[in-house]
Amino acid sequence: MAKASGATNNYSTLSSSLAVGLDEPDRNLALELVRVTEAAAIAGGHWVGFGDKNKADGAAVDAMRSFLSTVHFNGVVVIGEGEKDEAPMLFNGERVGDGSGPEVDVAVDPIDGTRLTALGINNALAVLAVAERGSMFDPSAVFYMEKLVTGPEAADMVDLRLPVKQNLHLIAKAKGVKVNQLNVMILDRDRHRPLVEEIRAAGARTKFIMDGDVAGAIAAAREGTGVDALMGIGGTPEGIVAACAIKTLGGVIQGRLWPTSDEEKQKALDAGHDLDRVLSTNDLVTSDNCYFAATGITDGDLLQGVRYKKDKVYTQSIVMRSKSGTVRFVDAEHHASKWEGYARQV
Repeated sequence: MAKASGATNNYSTLSSSLAVGLDEPDRNLALELVRVTEAAAIAGGHWVGFGDKNKADGAAVDAMRSFLSTVHFNGVVVIGEGEKDEAPMLFNGERVGDGSGPEVDVAVDPIDGTRLTALGINNALAVLAVAERGSMFDPSAVFYMEKLVTGPEAADMVDLRLPVKQNLHLIAKAKGVKVNQLNVMILDRDRHRPLVEEIRAAGARTKFIMDGDVAGAIAAAREGTGVDALMGIGGTPEGIVAACAIKTLGGVIQGRLWPTSDEEKQKALDAGHDLDRVLSTNDLVTSDNCYFAATGITDGDLLQGVRYKKDKVYTQSIVMRSKSGTVRFVDAEHHASKWEGYARQV
C-alpha cells in the first residue's frame, strides 16, 4: 500500500488527461508514472554499492521500459538513453505506453546518477517526466548547458547573463538573508573551478555533488532543502527533465547551450540554435500541463533510497503535476516476491 503525504488536492479531483482534446476518464497519470519510477529504482537498487554502473543502468532500463508499456498514453521518448543505434531500449524516438490516451513527450532517466548508484553515494534517482506532445525542447545533440536554478522567491530577479556575484545578491535579497547564508550546489568538476572561486569571493558557500543534477535542481527550487541555487554546466537532458518539476515548484531554471566540440557547435547552428540565447523554464518545456515522478535509489537531499528488510522493499517517491501545482510524497511498501512475479509478467 502506498501512503501519500503533502498532497495539495484530493486524488479524486485530478484528471490524468493532458488536455489534448481527448475525452478521458478521471484518472491520475501521476500515480501511474510513480509505479514506473518505483520499478526502475527497485531494479537498479539491487546494484547499489557493487561498483558496476552498467549493470545497474541496464536493470533500471529494463524495468522502466516494461512498466511504461502499461501506462495509459501514446508516448514518444524525446529525452532517452541515446539514439536508436546506441541504445536497445528507451532510445530517442521510441514509442512507449499502451498506445491509447493522450499523445505526449516522454523524458526518461532510469538512473540519474549511475556512478552514485555503483558507489553507493547519495542522490541517485529514477526519473520520468511527461508533457504534451511537441512541448519539450530539442537540444539537437548538444549534451551540456550552463544552468542557473533557484526557487520562487528570486525566480523573476536572476539572469544567467549577470555576474555570479550579482545573482547571488539578488537571491539573498529575495530570500531576506545575507549572502554568506546562501548554499550553492554545483557539480564537482574541474571546469567549475573559476565558478567556485566566484561564488566564494561573493561570500556564498558551495555544496558539491558528484553527479545527479536533477536532484540538485529540484533541491535548489524547493523550500527546506538547505540549497538556495544550483549553478554550473550540466546535462541538457537533465535540465529539460528538471524543468518539468520546476513548472510545479514555481522556481526557475535558466540554461544556455554549451557545445563541447566544434562538431557539436556546428550541429547546433545547423539546427537553428542561438548559442547566446538564455533558455527559460518555459522554453525548455512549453506546456503548462506536465508531470514529473522520481523515486530514490540511494538516500539523498530529496528522497530516501530503496531499503530492504526481509521480504519487504521500501521506496520513497515524489510526484508532481504542474497544472494543479500538486506535489506528493509517496512512501511505498512492496512485497519482494509479489513484485518480482508481477515484473516478470509485464
